[in-house]
Amino acid sequence: MQGEDDLRGLAKIMAFMRAVSIVILLMHYYWYCYSFFLEKGWTLEVINTILYNFQRTAGLFSHPLYTKVFILLLLSLSCLGTKGVKNEKLTWTQIIGVLGIGCILFFSNTFLLRRSGNIGNMLYMFSMSAGYISLMMAGVWMSRLLKNNLMNDVFNNENESFMQETRLMENEYSVNLPTKFYYKGKWNQGWINIVNPFRATIVLGTPGSGKSYAIVNNYIKQQIEKGFSMYIYDFKFDDLSTIAYNHVLKYHDRYTVKPKFYVINFDDPRRSHRCNPLNPDFMTDISDAYEAAYTIMLNLNRSWIQKQGDFFVESPIILLAAIIWFLKIYEKGKYCTFPHAIELLNKKYSDVFTILTSYADLENYLSPFMDAWQGGAQDQLQGQIASAKIPLSRMISPQLYWVMTGDDFSLDINNPKEPKILCVGNNPDRQNIYSAALGLYNSRIVKFINKKGQLKSSVIIDELPTIYFRGLDNLIATARSNKVAVCLGFQDFSQLTRDYGDKESKVIQNTVGNIFSGQVVGDTAKSLSERFGKVLQKRQSLTINRNDTSSSISTQLDSLIPASKISTLSQGMFVGAVSDNFDERIEQKMFHAEIVVDHEKVAAETKSYQPIPEILSFVNENGEDRMTPLIEENYKKVKLDIVTIIENEMERIKADPELQHLIPKE
Repeated sequence: MQGEDDLRGLAKIMAFMRAVSIVILLMHYYWYCYSFFLEKGWTLEVINTILYNFQRTAGLFSHPLYTKVFILLLLSLSCLGTKGVKNEKLTWTQIIGVLGIGCILFFSNTFLLRRSGNIGNMLYMFSMSAGYISLMMAGVWMSRLLKNNLMNDVFNNENESFMQETRLMENEYSVNLPTKFYYKGKWNQGWINIVNPFRATIVLGTPGSGKSYAIVNNYIKQQIEKGFSMYIYDFKFDDLSTIAYNHVLKYHDRYTVKPKFYVINFDDPRRSHRCNPLNPDFMTDISDAYEAAYTIMLNLNRSWIQKQGDFFVESPIILLAAIIWFLKIYEKGKYCTFPHAIELLNKKYSDVFTILTSYADLENYLSPFMDAWQGGAQDQLQGQIASAKIPLSRMISPQLYWVMTGDDFSLDINNPKEPKILCVGNNPDRQNIYSAALGLYNSRIVKFINKKGQLKSSVIIDELPTIYFRGLDNLIATARSNKVAVCLGFQDFSQLTRDYGDKESKVIQNTVGNIFSGQVVGDTAKSLSERFGKVLQKRQSLTINRNDTSSSISTQLDSLIPASKISTLSQGMFVGAVSDNFDERIEQKMFHAEIVVDHEKVAAETKSYQPIPEILSFVNENGEDRMTPLIEENYKKVKLDIVTIIENEMERIKADPELQHLIPKE
């Protein structure tokens, strides 16, 4: 009721202003067309006295323009409170046209006063009256259109825009991205401040949404500038690796100890270092072998991720783990490499079981296989072995053997005495082959970097679902105190659930503190909208009847960033939320903004980039390219090593009376 009374009072004030403007208009006619009124006998001495007093004290009639401006001002104010029936066909073109005609008739008729006789006075009053009526109509229409037109914001942009962080908050670990966001009818400059990258970051977005260009690339650059050691999974090698390499060249002085740049690339051995992820010096327990086998087999058989714990999933993993541990304990791990494990697994299973079970460490581990073998369940045993052999056979490659049998560096990338920037490159055309080997590097790195007293480090995985990263959920949950920043890029949550399983996918989604999302659709957009919460929004309703138009405004809680907005984001536009620290509070953690990228600067940087140089030249003193012969020689050596191991081990077993029972009967 109070609101209705206020509206009635405002309407009365507006009506009074319009009445005053009409009175001043009549006074204007009386003053400047006095001869016309005098001839008609329409003059009064009292009116003359009042007007002369007005003129003497206020100078209101010193020039025709003064009263016209005053009349227009009062008329404009009176139109603000106009009520009436809304005309849905009303357009701004019509309003501007009537407004223009009114201004011409109202202001451009002074010359008529200089004409002799009453005709000039009559034309002057007629034109000015027509102009006044036109201006009043334009004002009324404009007021109705501005106040009642709900179609001005059909997509609810004003309600769903909100004030975002405009401060730049930097610290020794932060990643800071400049933004441009819409609020209160204009674009504002702001910042996305990831002040605690150790609480992990997810970057979502459909292909082409700009997640790598706007966010992942900035993570790499800014963290190198702040002295992070770094592990980068480069799905489309060498996109990210080239950025990292050139940034290290430019900012190596930001590190206490100059970092070394390493590359793992199976496609081109000339541009790849060699590294053995199964280095025996870093394997302390058979559980390490099991973790390695688990990662390898689940990368080769993605469907097994959903069936973890099943007999036919665990059996080949246990067999491969036993082989890896055997190679670790045999001759102090001299042959403990992934290629040697593949070759040993592909030998006669009777020889393999005989050798493995001759070791007390492995006897109980392999008891399910031995029971099947000794119980005559040959078909079951063949099935178990084939489950491991078939997928691993796809990985037999001289180039892969070459890279994984060397020892150019260790995987402790955040060792303060020897910091490293390690880039591992995949190939979209061969990802099914390479993913298992690269997943093995991932799982071993996770074990090394998640320790206290190490250098601050960053793990950047773009296109996460193309590789199975065992232990990733645990790394996110526990590595914060060890200064490990994880940044994961992928397309949407359904993709993550498909390739990592529902349980692990949920853990990753729910333990990440910083989230960026470009355009995503479906359940992912709905989930994000719920995560960003709701805000109080205005709602306007309009009622039109024959005599009047009434509008009402109400408020209700609605999504801050609805799913429909997330599913239609433009390239470079992102929504999300960041986390803060005790001593660095961020009141507005949510954002809906365009991440500003200096395209010219990026283009200039890219143009000046140096390609990653050849790491190993296979050219000999005579100028011959020896790459193929050397890689083939290494490939044959791995095979020969396994043949020699089997021969030596079988001779040892035959010579030991206590092991005679293990030798299969012909």
